[in-house]
Amino acid sequence: MANTAPFSKFEWMIAWRYIRAKRAEGGVSVMTWISLIGVTLAVFALIVTLAVRSGFRTDFVDTILGANAHVTVNIQTPIAGTQQVSRLIENYDQLAAELQDVPGVTRAAPLVRGQVMANRGSYNAAADVYGITLENLMTIPRIATPEAQVGDIVDFDAGIAVGSGLARELGVTVGDRIKIISPNGTRTAMGRSPRVNAYAITYIFTAGRYDIDRTRIYMPLAEAQIFFNRDNVADEIEVMVADPENIDAILPDIVATAGQGAWLWTWRDSAGAFLRALAVEDNVMFVILSILVLIASMNIISGLIMLVKNKGRDIGILRTMGLTEGSILRIFFICGAGIGTVGTLMGVLLGCLFALNIDSIFSLVNYLSGGGVWDPSIRGIYALPAELRADDVLKSVTLSLGLSWIVTIFPARRAARMNPVEALRYE
Repeated sequence: MANTAPFSKFEWMIAWRYIRAKRAEGGVSVMTWISLIGVTLAVFALIVTLAVRSGFRTDFVDTILGANAHVTVNIQTPIAGTQQVSRLIENYDQLAAELQDVPGVTRAAPLVRGQVMANRGSYNAAADVYGITLENLMTIPRIATPEAQVGDIVDFDAGIAVGSGLARELGVTVGDRIKIISPNGTRTAMGRSPRVNAYAITYIFTAGRYDIDRTRIYMPLAEAQIFFNRDNVADEIEVMVADPENIDAILPDIVATAGQGAWLWTWRDSAGAFLRALAVEDNVMFVILSILVLIASMNIISGLIMLVKNKGRDIGILRTMGLTEGSILRIFFICGAGIGTVGTLMGVLLGCLFALNIDSIFSLVNYLSGGGVWDPSIRGIYALPAELRADDVLKSVTLSLGLSWIVTIFPARRAARMNPVEALRYE
């Protein structure tokens, strides 16, 4: 059989016979099942973890980009005769129009911003007010088309829009009035007096991010200018771009257009530390779970070593019948690689099914545990996300197959190099 083609039909037949052999026949069916289940669970865990991490990052970035400026433009203008600077933008409409014309910019909107205390009866909550026009508010995806809403955004000019978390904190709904209290009010002979005004709620939105829904209030730009003493000025320009992931490429053009004294703050500046932490965690989790796959693959070695030991007589007979070392090596390689391959495929199937149905599974876990498993105030989003990516699945499959096939080679070589005379000496 020296001229037998590699991986011939009889090699597959013998390997299959060894894999499914009962222990009484010299097989290791129990070890086969242990190895198979180990690889399956390792690949399953790897795929689910990568899917959750990818989904978490995608959902996190989407909520940031869908309700926040991609670039915030501030202008610092020196005050004549002093060493101080003013951060107020006087020609905000002109500057917004110029920024709008920058290639890659989809929207530029002037904003008036301030921190206030919102009050309704005995309930109080800290809030961030964004003064903006209805036209520009309609272009914010997570606000104009939120996950859930009460009221109609077209009524925005008749009152204010608040996040659902803030509305729940104050116990209000559309049509109710809340007081907005700003510590920076009017100047009096006794000092600065807080400014207080009441506004009707015309729109309640759920942007999908806890900190936004819990603290944000949108107010018509003209009303915000009056309330915060910003007559005919704005605090900043909110810029949205077509490709926020490549925001650095457009920053030079924005700076050049904004002119001297421009100071930019991008979405990566505000969320960069968290994104870097996610990237580090992704790499660490992949390494840890790779070790888990390696440990599962080591079970294959244990099973094959036992198989080689139990099949010593068979190996001797096959060698005397003319099988080469290469054929013996391939037979036992098929045994180990077959377990790894089947385990990998089963792990991929289970992992993909779990990731695709994670909402239902998590709801069941939450129900069985009595609720409260997921705290949006800590994680910022309302549910456990999962995004099944082809590259993540491919990495998992490549890692599992690579490890399981490589570790199989060593016991297979041991079987191939077994001396047939020694194997049959005591038979």
